[in-house]
Amino acid sequence: MEQSPYPVVRLNPKGDARAIRHGFPWVYANEVVTDRRTKGLVAGSIAILEDADRTPMGLVAVNPASKIFCRMLERDINVPIDQAWFEAKFRLALDYRSRLYPGPFYRFIHAEADGLPGVVIDRFGDVAVVQPNAAYADTLIETLVDALVAVTGVTTVIMNGTGRARSLEGLEERTDVLRGTAPTAPIPVPMNGAIYLADVMGGQKTGLFFDQRPNHAFAAALSQGSRVLDVFSHVGGFGLAALANGAASVLAVDGSAPALELAEAGAAAMGVSDRFETRRGDAFAVLEALAEEGAKFDVVICDPPAFAPGRKSLDAGLRAYERVARLAAGLVADGGFLGVCSCSHAADLTKFRNASARGIGRAGRRSQVIHTGFAGPDHPLLPHLAESGYLKAVFFRL
Repeated sequence: MEQSPYPVVRLNPKGDARAIRHGFPWVYANEVVTDRRTKGLVAGSIAILEDADRTPMGLVAVNPASKIFCRMLERDINVPIDQAWFEAKFRLALDYRSRLYPGPFYRFIHAEADGLPGVVIDRFGDVAVVQPNAAYADTLIETLVDALVAVTGVTTVIMNGTGRARSLEGLEERTDVLRGTAPTAPIPVPMNGAIYLADVMGGQKTGLFFDQRPNHAFAAALSQGSRVLDVFSHVGGFGLAALANGAASVLAVDGSAPALELAEAGAAAMGVSDRFETRRGDAFAVLEALAEEGAKFDVVICDPPAFAPGRKSLDAGLRAYERVARLAAGLVADGGFLGVCSCSHAADLTKFRNASARGIGRAGRRSQVIHTGFAGPDHPLLPHLAESGYLKAVFFRL
């Protein structure tokens, strides 16, 4: 029998082999036999995972520096993790996204849900931005990029190696152009009839948030002829979609001057600058100032950053979501609409909705829940991993 080139990592008796066999993609550090050999594995190594009875379970990516010691890659231990393996994953992803959208602007790989743990790839036409948030993806980045170019035909590939996920993996932060040349200007992205400008080199995350696409569309449907307030607007996500659907006016609020400049440029590209204003500042302070000014809007959308990125910050995060809803509710005209969003996976839908409803109630308003939204279908949910379904959007009529 030919000996496998891969080392072996074994579950200890506490390891949940059943969950892994049923599709859970992670093995935590306290679930493996961490002898000297196992601890000595290089971060990013590929290994065979065995259960406590020494039965092979599949190929995993190993990182002794992470709480997630193993990430499941492949059930068949005889399949090489090479360019052909990546290409097969990418072909499946391309076939699916091509069915969803007329143009190549979408989340192309959504980590575990697309079979590539820790890997996020957003596509902007001929440009792809890769976030390799797991050690094996860092180690195999050249192979990954070769496969990506071969399958999609993109001419520029940018590595965005920044953010909390990489620090949890013990990976350094770096941004590189791995193929082609860096764009010299923001990339125009058509979505929901609007035009967004994505700064793929210096913007937040990959430069644009594709996940909110269906929620932008729902809010836009409420906004025809309306006064709209878009808080935590980034590059104009909700506001520009509302203008594309005939909003009377939009005020976009964000703390980032570069993001607001991109929002203004997007409005100019759409020919709607006369109906679009921006206001830079702390969102909570701006909401309070607008209330003092007696401002009212028909539609208010608040899409803040993750106030509860983990369990330890859950209580504080829920209080922040409640405060956002309270301050925003006071700005909504009678019969108007309030949309609130959360990208905190630690705050599940029920907790987030309840916190928002408490805030609305504290503002002295009555409400109806009219719609609940999630990330778009280019952000598939792995049913075994709650973290892959992080985005929630709840719309109220006040």
